[in-house]
Amino acid sequence: MPSLLLLLILIQAWPVKPQAGTNVFILAGQSNMAGRGGVVNDTATGVTTWDGVVPAQCATNPSILRLNAQLSWVEAREPLHEDIDSKKTNGVGPGMAFANSVLEKHPGFGLVGLVPCAIGGTNISEWERGKELYSHMIKRAKASLKGGATLRAFLWFQGETDTLNLHDAQSYHTRLHKFFLDLRLDLHSPLLPIIQVALASGQGPYIEIVRQAQLSIDLLNLRTVDAYGSPLQPDGLHLSTQAQVHLGQMMANAYLEFVPSSTLNHNVSPIRDDAPIRLSNFAFLLCTVPLFTTFITLMYLTHL
Repeated sequence: MPSLLLLLILIQAWPVKPQAGTNVFILAGQSNMAGRGGVVNDTATGVTTWDGVVPAQCATNPSILRLNAQLSWVEAREPLHEDIDSKKTNGVGPGMAFANSVLEKHPGFGLVGLVPCAIGGTNISEWERGKELYSHMIKRAKASLKGGATLRAFLWFQGETDTLNLHDAQSYHTRLHKFFLDLRLDLHSPLLPIIQVALASGQGPYIEIVRQAQLSIDLLNLRTVDAYGSPLQPDGLHLSTQAQVHLGQMMANAYLEFVPSSTLNHNVSPIRDDAPIRLSNFAFLLCTVPLFTTFITLMYLTHL
């Protein structure tokens, strides 16, 4: 029996070689993205444990992979952030429900590659370009694209810590806007779809200021999913397991707004590195069409 258990553990952690065309999604933010669904705090001992309950919507799927802490692809399973947000107790987050929902609605979508990057208790200032969390996220994102994978979207759930003091809350909009622009620049994806979550809770009194900052971000290819009113754990801060499932499904629906109904696997969204080329081609057409029109007019006048 012990040998069988060891074999199962090894199989779960065995590196998987992703196929070219793997659809990559980055998961970043703080604890509610990392997942605390099912995490219980023993008030007597102060020890937090995960109840181990995995809803059917978060079940493993051979078409869903996860980039682990060693930058290897393995079969994805809960808790997705176990070796990333390693100083905390992780449970169910929105990632697996998101991936399973995308595959359920688009069976021919192909492999989904999830890249966990969230760290609990982090302030938006810690995600600034050049800071450790940001650099680590970019490193993992670029590593995930080796072998022909394609970055499809960025999933972001953060801000609870920024509700603690007024300065952080009031500067959140500016910081978040710059963060999204820096992210797209460093990943060479100017039109990268971004799915962000508006807060359901916060650690401080300025929740509404941060929420309004999130809801007022105006960028092309950005969708905001509102988690307000979602069921919370007894701590009043973290989403429950079922709330995480529902959130993941809402994020999947938001992402699928970018996917043409006639498209299953390719050209899901205009976020490849050739996006700047397409934009330059458009600019070229803007310049050449007037010249062509002038040429036709001159030819016509010459023959009058």
